[in-house]
Amino acid sequence: MKAILVGNGTMGGRHRGRFETCGVSFVGVADNDSEFEQIADKLNTAGNAKTVDFAVIASPATTHYRYTKYFLERRIPVFVEKPLATTAEQAQELVDMAAASGTVLFVAQSECFNPIFLNFRKHFLAELNERRADGGAGFAAGGIAATDGHGCDTAGNEPCRGVHLEFRREHRYSSRCRDVNVMLDLLVHDLSMFLTMFPYGDVRVKSRNESPDGNYAQAKLKVVSGPFAGASADFVVDRESAADLRNITVNFARNGELPSSNYTVSLARYTPEGEIAHVPDSLDNEHRFFLKLLAGACTDWGRRAAQNAADCVRMCGGG
Repeated sequence: MKAILVGNGTMGGRHRGRFETCGVSFVGVADNDSEFEQIADKLNTAGNAKTVDFAVIASPATTHYRYTKYFLERRIPVFVEKPLATTAEQAQELVDMAAASGTVLFVAQSECFNPIFLNFRKHFLAELNERRADGGAGFAAGGIAATDGHGCDTAGNEPCRGVHLEFRREHRYSSRCRDVNVMLDLLVHDLSMFLTMFPYGDVRVKSRNESPDGNYAQAKLKVVSGPFAGASADFVVDRESAADLRNITVNFARNGELPSSNYTVSLARYTPEGEIAHVPDSLDNEHRFFLKLLAGACTDWGRRAAQNAADCVRMCGGG
């Protein structure tokens, strides 16, 4: 397969290396607008766009919309780093454009592919279903959750009242990704994981607060309908913290004969110095899923995943 890379920095290099181990050849690499225009000139020549199998976009977030739209207009599949765009309108436009033309659009929200999170989600949803007041059927296995028709009864009861999660994502200062605020930089990761467990249409943003410098933010969400109505979550993101932290804390209130339960899961591995150690399985997993999408597998899942990315931008207040 032949690909084009736009953005040859830290993440661009990681994506390129992994795709190359899968036999992908990068026939064009651009790290600025001038280099991109040279590639575009070639692709704009009749028939040349058909010689490229996909594009990888790992440029600054504020350029994602422009580059992604360029390739989608030419029906070239796109693998783009998060966030998909910086406004909800732009993000939804890209999702709709890809769906209308049947072109693959994949957003690299890597935490959704983190094996630690995937294991956590499996056991959390199993326990959540066990504790549901109405003993409903829960989610189908795999993929991004879809509303199954169950939910609050006519009296407005919330079957998962008392279920609370806290997502904390803290990083020491880094010069990377400073072209967007901390919500579009970090919060999208945790929101994307949350939306694989609770459908976007069932969730409401109760509050969202950001520091004046855009480096610290808090958000509160609640599941207001569907099979898990009543569950809630707090989110804290900080990209100028004194320490590195990626945790999910779960709190189950007492439910009938089921006792209360509290536990915390770390989504990261750490170096002896206390810094986050890169988890290669997350990137490997997302690359494998993208290649499956290119091969025509998991089409419906892929479209839901792209919509998840657009919904995350919307929930971050991108507008």
